[in-house]
Amino acid sequence: MKSAKTSNIEKDFVLNCIKKSKRLDGRQPYDIRHIRVSFGKDRGCCQVQLGDTRVLCQVSCEIVEPRQNRPTEGGIYFNVELSPMASPTFEPGRQSEFAVEITRLLERTVRDSRAIDTESLCIIAGEKVWEIRVDVHVLNHDGNIIDCVSMAAISALSHFRRPDVSVVGEDVQVHSPEDKDPVPLSVHHLPVSVTFTYFDQGKYLLVDPTDLEERVMDGNMIITMNIHREICALQMSGDMLLVKDQIMRCTQIAVVKVTEIVDVIKKALENDKLARSSGEKFGFAESFSRQKITNFLKEESEVDIQNVKETVSEKLGQEIPTAKQTKQTSPDVTILGTGTAQVGEGGQNTWFTDDVIEVPVTNKEGKVRKKKNKKKEIQTRADSDSEEEETIVLDQDDI
Repeated sequence: MKSAKTSNIEKDFVLNCIKKSKRLDGRQPYDIRHIRVSFGKDRGCCQVQLGDTRVLCQVSCEIVEPRQNRPTEGGIYFNVELSPMASPTFEPGRQSEFAVEITRLLERTVRDSRAIDTESLCIIAGEKVWEIRVDVHVLNHDGNIIDCVSMAAISALSHFRRPDVSVVGEDVQVHSPEDKDPVPLSVHHLPVSVTFTYFDQGKYLLVDPTDLEERVMDGNMIITMNIHREICALQMSGDMLLVKDQIMRCTQIAVVKVTEIVDVIKKALENDKLARSSGEKFGFAESFSRQKITNFLKEESEVDIQNVKETVSEKLGQEIPTAKQTKQTSPDVTILGTGTAQVGEGGQNTWFTDDVIEVPVTNKEGKVRKKKNKKKEIQTRADSDSEEEETIVLDQDDI
């Protein structure tokens, strides 16, 4: 994973805003961005938007042999993909350290906290169990991927339905959705992650950081909790040390944020269930609002226009001119000759004149006489087109 470069000017600007309890997107220090949870037409397909950060999650299942140390339990496996489409800092190919970190945190959050009943995934003890696979694709990265991934994973698992099976002796028959309704997973609780970032050696605290804030932070702390106030996972990273009071303060904030996030997830699940049962349209295409030509249509409202003229005249300090006062007068037109006229002020046009030009000349006695200059004759040699070879013939009066 490439490291994004941040200039010193950007760092100083972000830190100065944080010191003044302000953020670039207008939020308060403890506010989270808008959350949008939508489900696809297939069961277990979920898309979560946290601000501009977007994650797509797909859950699938297959029948496999159980592990020898746990013959009566199924398995849950996570796969996180960070593609360059989400951010130019992500490199294609093998998993980066950040992707491995997200995968390990999901395993502790869902599997180790027993959020999903793995024993209910057993078909025949020691022979066949269900294996649940959760594929997470980060579509756009604008900070706080871990929280968005945790919401998408637990929402997709709650929305997923596995095929129903019937066992006759050692034969296992998997029924299609047309034969028998799929069976939902046994979800005990909904663990959700909340990320806290620290600045200036833990002096300032933010919730739900953006990409730019993550590049400036000194460290972060991730708390995974459910609505029962049970901490499922806790992870710290960065070059800083926190005291007990700071950790307790973060847990109290996490209780409030987890409750809000879980309510959003449950409401989205209920709306999808209602749409499927009532026969309405559902899926990603139906969850996004379409822009219409009447989006900005507003109802007519009364406007008080009393005393408008008086108010305007007071501001201008003079009376409002009437139409007669503002009427422009037509400009003066002077006829200079045949086919020539003059509009407005100005002198006579002397650009185009006759061949004979009268020039006032003052002699030695002080008398003014008019001298007529003839137009200079320009003789051009016929044997050449070059302008440099033009010959000018001057009259005796011009010498």
